[in-house]
Amino acid sequence: MDKKNLAFDKVNYILLAVGMAVVVLGFILMSGGSSSETAYDPDIFSVRRIKVAPVVCLIGFVSMIYAVIRKPKD
Repeated sequence: MDKKNLAFDKVNYILLAVGMAVVVLGFILMSGGSSSETAYDPDIFSVRRIKVAPVVCLIGFVSMIYAVIRKPKD
């Protein structure tokens, strides 16, 4: 198989993997305990869960989009 016929090259796959890892990291940052009807946990409104984790996920998704759109070098 000729390399010129492939849609992605090695760099594209590396960028996709890095983007996926960043998205997974964002979801891990969002996870944690929850409140119930009997116990209130104020940590559900922490800056990490409300602001940082969604921005990390967004950066991961944007980098994955870039990895798909990027043209391989000849």
